[in-house]
Amino acid sequence: MVDVTVGVPNVDGSTILDRAKALARFKFENTFFHFVTFSAAITVLVLLSGVILSLVLGSIPAIRAFGAGFLVTEVWNPVTDKYGAAAAIYGTVVTSIIAMVIAIPIGVGIAIFLSELCPQPLRQPIGIAIELLAGIPSIIYGIWGLFIFAPLLQQYVEPGIISFFGSVPGLNLVFEGPPYGIGVFTAGFILAIMVLPFISSISRDVFATVPAVLKESAYGLGFTTREVVGNVVIPYTRTGIIGGVMLALGRALGETMAVTFVIGNAHRVSNSILAPGTTISATIANEFTEAVGSLYTSALVELGLILFVITFIVLAIARFMLMRIEQKGAQ
Repeated sequence: MVDVTVGVPNVDGSTILDRAKALARFKFENTFFHFVTFSAAITVLVLLSGVILSLVLGSIPAIRAFGAGFLVTEVWNPVTDKYGAAAAIYGTVVTSIIAMVIAIPIGVGIAIFLSELCPQPLRQPIGIAIELLAGIPSIIYGIWGLFIFAPLLQQYVEPGIISFFGSVPGLNLVFEGPPYGIGVFTAGFILAIMVLPFISSISRDVFATVPAVLKESAYGLGFTTREVVGNVVIPYTRTGIIGGVMLALGRALGETMAVTFVIGNAHRVSNSILAPGTTISATIANEFTEAVGSLYTSALVELGLILFVITFIVLAIARFMLMRIEQKGAQ
């Protein structure tokens, strides 16, 4: 029996056959879109797995030779094939902490000023100037830090810091020694300048998402600007602020060229942050092209694996913190 209604037009002029073709096309497009997006997600996992696998395979000779002692050994001597990652791990962690201590209050403060206090005509020029810092190549920061910033620290800043903290128990050990100009403190300061745009820009963007009615209500109750920022703006946007801080921390942990210029590249752990040191990225950048022998190369690859693990741990902690904040906010 033939369906005579197949070619009969509907009110809108279409037929059942036309609609069937349209539905088939939509189904194909949706299936294709799902395939493309799923393939993109799988590609990321495959690439990540490939990076991890290559690092692990490249690290096997060093892992077999040094074991867990590689993590706590300070010596790094290519002549005798004795290697340890303690100095590089220490420098990576300490420079990142210094950068965050300096950059977080300044970055959030800039965002508060631009979103709440800055006159409207100045907001965009200042915001663009801050964001331009993120576009400066890291090697430019390194050159500037080595030839301009480090001499200024050596001549004017570090002698005062050493003198000021010289009589403070505990802190005198952290700020002791001659003022080299280059060192862990200088590297941390350069990193702070480099990650500052990430914190300030993201914080400014999330501050803009605060509903105006919340701030207006607070002002209506007699809150000052400081109280509005502390009791309304920051609590409402804390998830975004933490995300920006963790993004900046990830950049600080992996920065290479700028740190290589100003940290001094000394494989030793010093209690003074004014002394020269090294980081994982700086060690790899300085020595990978000159590495001779499988054990030397494997030690550098293991350093890369350690940096990968540190970054993964930091991101995992950040994700856990965000989940806890979201859970508290939902209660």
